[in-house]
Amino acid sequence: MKLPFRPGVHRSSYEIDMTSGPLVGKIIRFAIPLALSGILQLLFNAADIVVVGQFVGPQALAAVGSTSALINLIVNLFIGLSIGVNVLVARYYGAGQQKDLQETVHTAVLVSLACGFILIFVGIGLSRPLLELMGTPADVIDQAVLYMRIYFVGMPVMMLYNFGSAILRAVGDTQRPLYFLFIAGVVNVILNLFFVIVFHMGVEGVAIPTVISQCISSVLVLVCLVRSDTVYRVDLKKLRIYGDKLLQMTKIGIPAGIQSATFSISNVLIQSSINSFGSIAMAGSTAGGNIEGFVWTAMDAFTQSTLSFTGQNFGAKKFHRITKVVWYNLFLVTGVGLVLGIGAYLLGPWLLQVYSTDPAVISYGLERMLLVCTPYAICGIMNVLVGAMRGLGSSMTPMVVSIFGVCVLRVVWIYTVFAWEPTFFILFLSYPVTWAVTALIEVVCFIVIRKRAIQRAGGWAVDQD
Repeated sequence: MKLPFRPGVHRSSYEIDMTSGPLVGKIIRFAIPLALSGILQLLFNAADIVVVGQFVGPQALAAVGSTSALINLIVNLFIGLSIGVNVLVARYYGAGQQKDLQETVHTAVLVSLACGFILIFVGIGLSRPLLELMGTPADVIDQAVLYMRIYFVGMPVMMLYNFGSAILRAVGDTQRPLYFLFIAGVVNVILNLFFVIVFHMGVEGVAIPTVISQCISSVLVLVCLVRSDTVYRVDLKKLRIYGDKLLQMTKIGIPAGIQSATFSISNVLIQSSINSFGSIAMAGSTAGGNIEGFVWTAMDAFTQSTLSFTGQNFGAKKFHRITKVVWYNLFLVTGVGLVLGIGAYLLGPWLLQVYSTDPAVISYGLERMLLVCTPYAICGIMNVLVGAMRGLGSSMTPMVVSIFGVCVLRVVWIYTVFAWEPTFFILFLSYPVTWAVTALIEVVCFIVIRKRAIQRAGGWAVDQD
């Protein structure tokens, strides 16, 4: 199928036509670079954690790790807007609507920078009060505040990278963001070791390289978009915010951001409960959570695949392909989740030693991985269904279902089940239980939303390829 773009418009070899031809190969081609990109992003934080854990000490390790949930709480509301960008670009690309696509791209660039500058002030101002509210121990909090404040200085470039990558993902280009992150990741690791070992810096020695590496990756993405001769090219002279595109972006992105932020609230409560066990438990949870992040990132590639493939096919009115997209991604995410999740737990005793050789830290990390890593496929299924609903243009329903199924139930768990038996095991048992409940509800919601979306779009298209 040729996209109905005007004659002469160039299509990059990095793009994927998601609206015709076999799906499985294209999904894998899309997902593998995306998964590797996510892993490289995690390596930014992993490098921070490993370096401070090995060369600074357990308190520094706990300080860096204890900020993750709080950073996500503050940042995810704005990151949600990039999901709106992805859906709109994919839809306009699939439908061949060049003008709308270009307006969306130029709006996205400016909005990303605006969000980033807002986040600088929010993050710096709220870091200490929120860490105190979480009950961060006295021997950890000063280092955690310092790490967060430096990290938030890099928010404009982090937002620019996320929004720019969302544009590229929407047209199927997941390869170039991988190359950019590889370059930035190498710089990050080298600078981490240099600042901490040579200059004997603490958490600031790993925070500053993180910001520098984010600058590198975001500049490379922007240069890629500016120098492109495709329909989604960015012309810096034409940058402006188009009100109708911003409105559509926010209708999809704000609920997604609220959902992510609400997840982070429950994770902050979890982190507060972890803090009650002391700095050793915090360090073990940090190490285990970091390993889990690699499994989650591999699965999330299929969530993003579902989002982009659904968006393009919805724009092209290839509704039968949407059903296939969802089934294939559910199958793939389940397989990846089971293999990597169980594999990570079995290798846990050796993997955790990368972060700390303290037996108590390793013990806490293994207990967390047992309850989170081994059933992680359920979380992958849940997220693929969310991606499918958002790709169809529905963001409110998955937000409400996810907030209830994951966040509300998890909070209830903390104040009931965990309160009755306040053990590390019971705390993390909340994860697989809430994932399963949410996934079951989302199956029903997706069936209903798919039917309604097709009806609103004018029924089944003639070409059912």
